[in-house]
Amino acid sequence: MHPAKDPIKAIKSVLRDSQQVERAAALIRMGARMQVLESETDLSYERLLRLYKEVSGKSPSKGQLPFSTDWFLSWQENIHSSLFLNIYEYLSKSIELDSIDILTKAYRLYEEQVSAAEIDALLSFTRAWRLVKFVDANMLNMTACSHCGGKFVTELYENPRQYVCGLCNPPARAGKCKGERSLMLH
Repeated sequence: MHPAKDPIKAIKSVLRDSQQVERAAALIRMGARMQVLESETDLSYERLLRLYKEVSGKSPSKGQLPFSTDWFLSWQENIHSSLFLNIYEYLSKSIELDSIDILTKAYRLYEEQVSAAEIDALLSFTRAWRLVKFVDANMLNMTACSHCGGKFVTELYENPRQYVCGLCNPPARAGKCKGERSLMLH
């Protein structure tokens, strides 16, 4: 039988296409940028663009994704990034799913945690995706704090015996600005 005429292959491709559209729509609702959608789905740029406009009601943001690891290492951002990455790593070890599905579940749990703490989420979905890519590329890793034992996002060359996290040793101006729903130290 000719492969294009095989009804089982046709159904599988329609189902796969439907799953890809559903995944892309879910990622768009979570705030994913076009580069993330292109990387995590098999859909063409044109279809993603139409879907983005349909789901979000606006055109996608233009420009490149941030490529610096520095954002993840500053005080509040590091705490948020570390919370997310701990959730992501736990789920990665606990359940069998595609990495993007683990990422979306971890991001939802991160959002629930910061909401419960009544603070604003600093980590966007796209930054969370980029963080996982940086860790996978060995550009960032997790290091345990020598005081509290919590695991935090750090650069590769961080000395684990001497590393102290931003919660145990916050910078002098930590928690003194950025609005009422930001992380505050008492």
